[in-house]
Order: sequence, then C-alpha cells, then structure tokens
Amino acid sequence: MPDVTTITSGPLIAAEKVNGTSVYNMAGEKLGTVEDIMIDKVSGRAIYAVMSFGGFLGIGDKHHPLPWSTLNYDERKGGYLVNLDKTMLEGAPSYDRDTDFRWTSDYGRKVDKYYNVPSYWL
Repeated sequence: MPDVTTITSGPLIAAEKVNGTSVYNMAGEKLGTVEDIMIDKVSGRAIYAVMSFGGFLGIGDKHHPLPWSTLNYDERKGGYLVNLDKTMLEGAPSYDRDTDFRWTSDYGRKVDKYYNVPSYWL
C-alpha cells in the first residue's frame, strides 16, 4: 500500500509536499518557497501559505503569510502563481525567521487587508 503523502496527482496534495514548493509572480519570476501552511483547526481549510522571501542561503529571509486565496497552482511550473511583485512583497506584513512570532487576529486582519482579500478574522 503506497504512503498517501507520496501521492501528488489529482486535486489533493499532502501538506508535506506543499512545503518547499516554489511561488512565482505572473512574469514567471520566482519569489520564494512555501515554508508552511496555516490551517483552520475546526474546518481544516488552508488559510495562509507562509512563504520565505529574500535573504541568501536562508540568512536574512523573511516569512510572508500569503492568504491562500491569492495562490493559484500552475501544473506546468510545478508551483504557485501569485499576482504580486517583489516590490509589493517588500512592503508586506512579514516576520523574521529567527524571531518568537505569535499569530494574532489583528495580525491576520493586517495581512488580509494588505492583500485586499476578505478577512478570515471576522
């Protein structure tokens, strides 16, 4: 019996396979990679993809939560497309990899407002 986390065909994918997936802008430039997924504990819905952006060899990169609704999977690229550019990401809500970050509803609303998407945090 195959391990379900190795299955990547069809509309579903294991979360461990999403981590490390590249994120591209509409011009095809790689912006970063998905580092983690924030999932609603009750519904099981993915709410945010946390993308690493910037830095060199993991030094100085920031984590940028992207509302899940901003990502579109592109099978040809094998990664996610977002309608963003590097300039927009530089001003986006983020946190440093090595900080003791705590997610709050105020922070979530700030992320949703920045990307102009309906807020998860009613």
